[in-house]
Amino acid sequence: MKSSKITSDDVELFTWFSKPKTNKSTLIYLQGNSFDIGERTYRIKRYTNEGWGVLLFSWRGYSGNKVYPNENNLYKDAESVLGWIEDNTDLQKSDLIVYWESLGTGIAVEIGTRYLFKSIVLEAPFTSIADIAQKKYIIYSAKFFVLDKFDNFKKITKVFSPLLIISEMKDEVIPHSHSVKLFSKANHPKEFLFIGEAMHNNLYDFDIDKKVIKFNS
Repeated sequence: MKSSKITSDDVELFTWFSKPKTNKSTLIYLQGNSFDIGERTYRIKRYTNEGWGVLLFSWRGYSGNKVYPNENNLYKDAESVLGWIEDNTDLQKSDLIVYWESLGTGIAVEIGTRYLFKSIVLEAPFTSIADIAQKKYIIYSAKFFVLDKFDNFKKITKVFSPLLIISEMKDEVIPHSHSVKLFSKANHPKEFLFIGEAMHNNLYDFDIDKKVIKFNS
């Protein structure tokens, strides 16, 4: 696996890239809010062991990058990663599997409204940041004060790539009901994997990579 830096809006994003074996898929992986890319290597090894290519990148504000992230510049980061793939590989967007978890699903849905991919995988997605804020601060009108909306529920009908939603039914961070609402509104083709005993950060204890691989076979 080769490390490199992708420049987005004069910000350097640390990246790991492993080329796919012949006729194998390529995964773009973006971690959630509480991790850097080194803490997700145990996950991506399951895909590289299958011969898949993987591009794992750290968005601004993570892995030593101290630039403050917001909704718009995170979209810029995603566009820069797609541009890097276009400039440095023979892969097209239609060859790519976009796999983003938790907060990253807000970026995946936005990018999914712009392009067609081989598939999009949303792990522990949310309907909107405002909805999460409102649930946490129920006695206030919190959603009216949230600057970064990441309104997945509004945008999901504009996503036309094959969609896989994976959710933990005991998620203590993002309620499972968010995944159910998104899945109900999403376009076909779509599939879901809901794990009854899983919590927010232990889905790979349940071998969900097998579902991701099967969905993209």
